[in-house]
Amino acid sequence: RRAHGGCTWRRVCISATALLVLAATVVFLAFPSVNRFCTASNNRTGFLCDDSVTCIPASQVCDRVSSCRNGEDEQEKLCGDLPRSLPGYLVFRCSNPVYWVYADQRCNGMNDCGDCSDEMGSLAACPPCGSAWWSCSPVLYEFCSCVPRRLCRDGVQHCLSWSDEYICRP
Repeated sequence: RRAHGGCTWRRVCISATALLVLAATVVFLAFPSVNRFCTASNNRTGFLCDDSVTCIPASQVCDRVSSCRNGEDEQEKLCGDLPRSLPGYLVFRCSNPVYWVYADQRCNGMNDCGDCSDEMGSLAACPPCGSAWWSCSPVLYEFCSCVPRRLCRDGVQHCLSWSDEYICRP
């Protein structure tokens, strides 16, 4: 053990360790690593509120309406620079990099990206039309490859082939 002016190597090591612990504590407090991913209704991507029970759909985050009791879904650090300030699991990037939608809008049957990249292709990886949908080439760009069965036989053409009016059953 070497002593120099009342200071030992051991004290230097203890001081260095204390500084590392202090630095780690400051980083943890400044950037808490809270996992807020959850599954909301209809098996959609969600955001977990502070109460660790309430799971809101991704599209209700940063919508200027507090859906969580403490308003954590509308905080500046989360909503300040959309979409960059959002956790990645809440965002779906459209094929055009300028556009994005909330993750729960992917595979919802609606053309939210404007180019159907949130409903079709490898980026979206959507399952085929569900039982509530009719598969066709839609006339309106509101839909991509399926139209809601509730629109079948309503007297309005929704599919290029008119199959929504002559074949499809609501």
